[in-house]
Amino acid sequence: MSTPTRILLQTTIPTTADDWHIGRFSLLRDHLASLRDPGGAPLYDVVARDRAARGDDPVLATLDASDIAELWLFAVDSGNGLTADECAAIGRFRRRGGGLLVARDHEDLGSSVCTLGGVGAAHHFHSKNPEPPERRTRDDDLATNISWPNYHSGSNGDLQVITPVGELHQVLRRADASAIREFPAHPHEGAVSAPTDARARVIATGTSTVTGHTFNLIVAFDRGAAGEGRALAHASFHHLVDYNWHPAFGHPSFVTDPEGDQLRRDPGRLSDIHAYVANAAAWLSAR
Repeated sequence: MSTPTRILLQTTIPTTADDWHIGRFSLLRDHLASLRDPGGAPLYDVVARDRAARGDDPVLATLDASDIAELWLFAVDSGNGLTADECAAIGRFRRRGGGLLVARDHEDLGSSVCTLGGVGAAHHFHSKNPEPPERRTRDDDLATNISWPNYHSGSNGDLQVITPVGELHQVLRRADASAIREFPAHPHEGAVSAPTDARARVIATGTSTVTGHTFNLIVAFDRGAAGEGRALAHASFHHLVDYNWHPAFGHPSFVTDPEGDQLRRDPGRLSDIHAYVANAAAWLSAR
């Protein structure tokens, strides 16, 4: 029997009840833990946690010396979610072959990831590493308290149509080899792009329901020439959070956007994001 691949689901904030703490990613955790090999053995050993309240996080700061194979990092902080030592350890982790998924959200939410080597450059924020000047404008004009980048892919509780870019990437294939087409929507997603100095490309885009503008959803980094692990950069952690999979799971009190009902009416439409999660876990671990 093969040993399950260890996956760490990690936020960049200490446990805070009225925020996007790791408990709000329970459906993702449970789905990953449910995946089995052909013999029925679990594929993944999933650890889910928030960061330490003070100082260097003891897990992140020693990640490269651990037996963790994949880090799924949910950057839900306002800019101070990672220390220099943690970033250095995550860099060493990827250089030794570890897989990395980094998801953030609108404006400056999660901007601490800019300090990560390589993958950090894929993320654009309001105050750090902004998009080109022509993109520095509010897309979601319904939420006047949120500035760019804030691409409106639809209401929480609804689904957005995603468009694969270039050759269909492995993480975007359904079991029948057709393309994954639906992701949970969010009214103000962030911005990502493929750095020109990395083995990276945009693999999926979305379309704003407000302006009609196309924006990047996912950037994939292939294994580097020196053996660096694969990576995925997401424009929004809302693709993977409980609230956007099943709105009845609730949200922090600061979320005031009108809610959609597509997933309430047809939960079976989560099949594409479930397939994506399984594909991403396999691809990041090079299974």
